[in-house]
Amino acid sequence: MLAAGVANFLFALLVGDFSRVVWTTRGVGATMYLVVCGSWIGYTAYIWLLEHVPTSKVSTYAYVNPVVAVFLGWLILHEHVDRFILFGSAIVVLSVVLVTSAKVKQKTVAEELPAVEAAGD
Repeated sequence: MLAAGVANFLFALLVGDFSRVVWTTRGVGATMYLVVCGSWIGYTAYIWLLEHVPTSKVSTYAYVNPVVAVFLGWLILHEHVDRFILFGSAIVVLSVVLVTSAKVKQKTVAEELPAVEAAGD
């Protein structure tokens, strides 16, 4: 992400397209929120979870993130949330609850491999 940010900045320097740049407190604050919460905290938590939790449960972040974004849009930007959004969000949250509450059977590698007979002389 850092490399992409630097590449985008270099591209803007080369093209010289700074005519539409507007630095506002709200814009810089939003960018900092995305850097800290979305990138640093989110990615670190994701990597930690991959090492400690089954992948099927970790992958539910992709379903929960849009629900969180809708809630933040309502809370911060006062965006309209109708009954369809609430119903859809409830379905997503309930689905994630079902996935995360499911019992996961762990198999050893030896159980997954077919039996091999010993080679005779």
